[in-house]
Amino acid sequence: MEEFADNQNVRKRVPIMTERRPSRQIRVGTVLIGGQAPVVIQSMTNTKTEDIEATCRQIERLTAAGCELVRLAVPTAEAAAALREIKRRFPRLPLVADIHFDYRLALLAAGNGADGLRLNPGNIGSQLKIAEVVACARHYQIPIRIGVNAGSLERDLYDKHGSKVTADGLVESALRHVDILERHGFEQIKISIKAHSVPLTIDSYRRLATKVDYPLHLGITEAGTVTAGTVKSAVGIGCLLAEGIGDTIRVSLTGDPVTEVAVAKSILQALEIRRFTPELISCPTCGRTEVDLLSLAQRVEERLAAVNKPLTVAVMGCVVNGPGEAREADIGIAGGRGEGILFRRGKIIGRYPEAELLDALLAEIDRLDRTD
Repeated sequence: MEEFADNQNVRKRVPIMTERRPSRQIRVGTVLIGGQAPVVIQSMTNTKTEDIEATCRQIERLTAAGCELVRLAVPTAEAAAALREIKRRFPRLPLVADIHFDYRLALLAAGNGADGLRLNPGNIGSQLKIAEVVACARHYQIPIRIGVNAGSLERDLYDKHGSKVTADGLVESALRHVDILERHGFEQIKISIKAHSVPLTIDSYRRLATKVDYPLHLGITEAGTVTAGTVKSAVGIGCLLAEGIGDTIRVSLTGDPVTEVAVAKSILQALEIRRFTPELISCPTCGRTEVDLLSLAQRVEERLAAVNKPLTVAVMGCVVNGPGEAREADIGIAGGRGEGILFRRGKIIGRYPEAELLDALLAEIDRLDRTD
């Protein structure tokens, strides 16, 4: 069903949460992508891949943060060779080799343990070279991700669409690369189609999603530093996921890639697509607040960092409306003057002096965390 909103007498479509877009399923190492598989979080190392120790240390941090697929730059034969040792240390983690232009690097990467290749077949030369890459990918049973970026759109498509980057041009580029692989009988494909412009990215993915059933990898490329990049990624990726589009995501931020994973998890959790950690909800405070709610909420948030169960925990500043406003929370507290209440699913289960309120909540969280 379509929903509409009136704005200055113009009826505009309002995107709503829909069912997941049907897509064929591929396997990248141990991880399934597409179909009804969970949306996968990925990131990319920013170390020199041939620096094996530095790369492995970063991968350890990424996986500890919850990254499920890691892409590595492979610009040289040395980087391709390093994949063998990196894969030996992370045998179950899917590793994708990022290849540009030199088809020989794709062959080396696959032979050294890459679980997938990221390349655009139209950029690696003759049909003979493409055939070699396809044969190699088929031999090792690894997929290929086609990655179209606005910044590297083919010149003829740029000129064709009015000397500018358009959604139609980006989609045409992606389909051009898909056609090359399909003509070689290869269909283990995933596609990304990114721009730094959020509206352009959203428009491009919407169009592409109607033309192919391959799994789609979402991202806003060159999104920026943490604050600006997080906002752009949350809006762009979140909008598409809310429409049922997207099978893997990467939040591209300038800086430590571990931050990308935390933001990606937050996007999925905010949309209730996946749950990773407890969710803290707290009221914005008002004139009825009788406790130091900010300090209380911060202390609860610190404690929740060590909890693995996906609970919803509420910290409210008013015993009058707090339990009702947070009735869907698994557990929560609401402070009053000198005392507060502990509640579960909107029902009061205890009343405590203000000084004991936090301890009572933490004890109940510990009990729930231990409960299967």
